[in-house]
Amino acid sequence: MSNMNRSMEGHYQLKKHGYNVQSYGTGPQVRLPGPSQNRSNNYDFGTPYAQINNDLRTQAKEHERLNVHYSRLGLFAMIERNITVKLAPEKFQEEHMSYDVIFTCEERVFELVCEELLNRAGLQSRPVHVINIEIEDNHKESQTGGKTIVELAKCIVASKDLERDMDGIIEDVQKRMPHRLLYTMAFY
Repeated sequence: MSNMNRSMEGHYQLKKHGYNVQSYGTGPQVRLPGPSQNRSNNYDFGTPYAQINNDLRTQAKEHERLNVHYSRLGLFAMIERNITVKLAPEKFQEEHMSYDVIFTCEERVFELVCEELLNRAGLQSRPVHVINIEIEDNHKESQTGGKTIVELAKCIVASKDLERDMDGIIEDVQKRMPHRLLYTMAFY
């Protein structure tokens, strides 16, 4: 939703394996845990990860409790990883490039991506494979989910006829990897 954890871990791992990749969020804003359960840290898409990192570190310096809280949640490590991947979180609905494959990491995001593609009306008649890898939103699961995304990418790249092979790829990876997958074809 925020282009911070799961999508960025997938982006990081795909990039590490040499894939040409972009990543996006779909929510109204970038949301991170805040000083309390009822108060999150919210940022506009496009706010540089370095700026977000500085903001959270300033909060943590002012309140030791927040330093412990943010560190325990892995926020600093996550944002530092993101800084090495790209400048800032981006929003899918504001991006108008077309892709061959889109990976999402949560069913709700899968639905938002499919809705956005449907709203674009498929004017180019260009197919896009949309695959959801259901990944719990925590540090450990984002890492294993990133491995599932890389495995899917390897199988997709190896295919000679993706339209014919995609159902089998989904079925094969689903059997071997721990994450539930959803798949549909949409159009740009």
